[in-house]
Amino acid sequence: MDLTVTAEHRWLHRLVGEWTSEAECVMGPGQPAATMRGRESVSALGDVWVIGRGEGEMPGGGTGHTVITLGYDPAKGRFVGNFVGSMMNMMWLYEGALDAEGRVLTLDSHGPDFGKPGRTALYQDIIEMQAPDARSMTSRMQDADGAWHHVMTARYRRVG
Repeated sequence: MDLTVTAEHRWLHRLVGEWTSEAECVMGPGQPAATMRGRESVSALGDVWVIGRGEGEMPGGGTGHTVITLGYDPAKGRFVGNFVGSMMNMMWLYEGALDAEGRVLTLDSHGPDFGKPGRTALYQDIIEMQAPDARSMTSRMQDADGAWHHVMTARYRRVG
């Protein structure tokens, strides 16, 4: 198997480090956003994968734990990965691409439409590198009419 390290793999390594986060999550239509704080440790798995392990406050109390794995598949020409959290039963599978400027990685996934049981919706997790030590991740869901709805925004600051 040929293991060629690409510019996309090197881009992912910009995420490696220790981060603090503050997130705002939409709890439902007409409800105020909840603010949560957390930490994430992102490490490299060789030259072609990164793994982020997060821990943060949950709306209503308690602590949630998350794991995100990201890589780049040259055969597909797409970023690939997955996301799991201690607060859910689902593994989210990602495929995505960088914007032309190389600052924004948009990861597409499919999951349950929380507003319409039985329907699957398109989701996007959008990672934006704002500076070497600052990034954000915005999550949104597309409804049956094609409109996008904001789910969550997290802002990260590198601490190590």
